[in-house]
Amino acid sequence: MNYHWNWGVFLARTPSGESTYLGWLLQGLWWTVALSLAAWALALLLGTIFGVLRTVPGRWLPGLGAAYVELFRNVPLLVQLFSWYFVMPELLPRAWGDAIKQLDPMLQQFLAAWLCLGTFTAARVAEQVRAGIGSLPRGQRAAGLALGLTLPQTYRHVLLPMSFRIIVPPLTSEFLNVFKNSAVASTIGLIELSRQSQQLVDYTAQPYEAFIAVTLLYLLVNVVVMGGMRWVESRSRVPGFIGSK
Repeated sequence: MNYHWNWGVFLARTPSGESTYLGWLLQGLWWTVALSLAAWALALLLGTIFGVLRTVPGRWLPGLGAAYVELFRNVPLLVQLFSWYFVMPELLPRAWGDAIKQLDPMLQQFLAAWLCLGTFTAARVAEQVRAGIGSLPRGQRAAGLALGLTLPQTYRHVLLPMSFRIIVPPLTSEFLNVFKNSAVASTIGLIELSRQSQQLVDYTAQPYEAFIAVTLLYLLVNVVVMGGMRWVESRSRVPGFIGSK
């Protein structure tokens, strides 16, 4: 192979002279981590709400939860991203849409990617929450109500604490998916990690070094997330349930 390897390219100065190419990658990593953590927080909040709605008695609220899950889980992620970025400002009242369009471009891109990843992942988290609640013995809900707790209090103090302990492993997978899915934000211009690697290739013509470095950075993030979630799992195990020892 007549390829000239040059690992020193990461210490070379960028065309602007303000940073090195390694600095570019680290800046992209920062945007990836910030976007993923913000999207995960939104996904946990919305996913918990709609997951609970899918398990409450009645017809309308479970139907609402099911509609949300089917909509956001079955529409391709890239289509959702373009809808949030290009379409949503046009559907809002004119004053709101104009305000969004006048924001800093990076902020516009970040907000669109945040809403897209958060709402998309929330649909998957909702299914995990629903499954976790459904795996609990029916007596737990009945016991909470028998103690005089209201239905919301039963969910808050009895069902959700137990179900979240059970679904830590699948939630870990969803958490990792947020970091991987954040790469789609490059399609609307957000300079996250994968986008920075493309820029590095464009300026240096060293694709192997660039993509090997990006792969290692993604692996580093995944190792940190896996380690953190395994610690959470070990601290939250309940004897007699999934994942307990």
